Amino acid sequence: MPTLTSQTELQLVVHTVSHTTCSTDSTHQIQCSSSLPTIAARRIKESFTNVLTKFHAGYFRVSLSLGAQALLWKTLIRPTDNMSTFRLALHTFHPTAFTLLWCFAFFTLVLLSLLYLFRCLFYFKMVKEEFLHHVSVNYLFAPSISWLLLLQSAPFFCFTNPYSYAVLWWVFAVPVVVLDVKIYGQWFTKGKKFLSAVANPTSHLSVIGNLVGAQAAANMGWKESAICFFSLGIVHYLVLFVTLYQRLSATDRLPTQLRPAFFLYFAAPSMASLAWQSIAGSFDTASKMLFFLSLFLFVSLVCRPALFKRSMKRFNVAWWAYSFPLSALALASMEYAEEVKGDIANLLMLVLSAFSVLVSIGLVIFALLNNTSLLPQHHFQDCSANQQLQVFD
Repeated sequence: MPTLTSQTELQLVVHTVSHTTCSTDSTHQIQCSSSLPTIAARRIKESFTNVLTKFHAGYFRVSLSLGAQALLWKTLIRPTDNMSTFRLALHTFHPTAFTLLWCFAFFTLVLLSLLYLFRCLFYFKMVKEEFLHHVSVNYLFAPSISWLLLLQSAPFFCFTNPYSYAVLWWVFAVPVVVLDVKIYGQWFTKGKKFLSAVANPTSHLSVIGNLVGAQAAANMGWKESAICFFSLGIVHYLVLFVTLYQRLSATDRLPTQLRPAFFLYFAAPSMASLAWQSIAGSFDTASKMLFFLSLFLFVSLVCRPALFKRSMKRFNVAWWAYSFPLSALALASMEYAEEVKGDIANLLMLVLSAFSVLVSIGLVIFALLNNTSLLPQHHFQDCSANQQLQVFD
C-alpha cells in the first residue's frame, strides 16, 4: 500500500522550489542589470570605431564650404560706397545671421578636426594611406584652408588682440608649408609622383591653400609673407593648369563620384584674384584677369551638365565640392563690382552671390535629410595599385 505524503512535507517541497526559482530569477535580473552598462559601452565603442574608420579628410569639404560662406556673408554686411540697387539688396543680410553662420561653421570645423585627430591617434595606418593616395592627399590641405577662412571671417568680438590673429595664422599656415615641401617636391623628383602622373582637379587644393594663406597674411599687413605664399601658389597653379589641360583621357585618375571636384578649376583663379587684391590694395588689372579666367571656367563647366550626371545619382559628401568654388567666385565678383561700379558687374555679383547662398543652403538640407548616407559603405580600387582605398565621397 503506497505511503501518503503528509501535508507538512508537501508544503516544505513547494516552499523550497519557490525559493530556488526566486533566487534564480533574482540572480538573472542582477546579471542583466549589471551587463546593461557594459553592452551600452560596447555599442558606443563600436559606433565610434565605425565612424573613425570611415571618416577621412574629404569630409573637410563641409568646413571649406561653410568657411567660405561665412567670409561671403561678412563681405555682404560690411560698409560699402557702392550704392547700386543690387549691392543694397545684398546688404540686407542681418549681422546676427552672419554670427550664427560663423558659429555653426566654427563648431562644425572643431568637430571634424577632433574626429580626424582621433583617427590619426588610433588609425594612423589609414591616415598614411590617405597621404599616399593621389586624390586624398590634396584634402589634407582642407583643414588649414578652413581655419584660415574662419580666421578672416571672424566676427569683430573674437579677436581684440592683433597678436592672436598672427599666432593663429602661423598655426594654420605652417601645415600648408610642410605639405608644400612634400607635395611640390614629389611633382618633379619622384617618377611615380610626377605631376603628369598624379594631376587631377583636387590638386588645386594645394594651390588654394597658399592663396588663402597669402590673403590672410595680407589682411594683417604682412606683405612679404603674403607675396611669398602668393608666388608659391600662382606658379604651381600655372604648372598644374597646363598639365591638366594636356592630360590624356587614359590618364584621368579621378573617380566618377568625385566629378564635383571639377568646380575647383575656377576656385583657384578666384582665390588668386582675391589674394592679389589683398596684397595690391585694389582690384587691379591682374585681379580682373584672374576673375575673368575663373568666370570663363565656371561658364564652361555649367554648360556641360552631362559631366556631373553620374555623380549626382546619390547624395554624398562630394557634393559639398560645389559650394566652396561658388563662394570664392561670388567673393571675387563682389570685389570686381566694388571696383567697377557698373550695372552689369553689380548684376553679376547679385546672381553669383544668390546662387552661392542657395547652393549652400540646399546642401545643408540634403545633408540633414540624408545623414545616413554620409559615411560610405563601399570602397574603390586605385587605378595604379591593387590596394583598396576608401572612396572619398
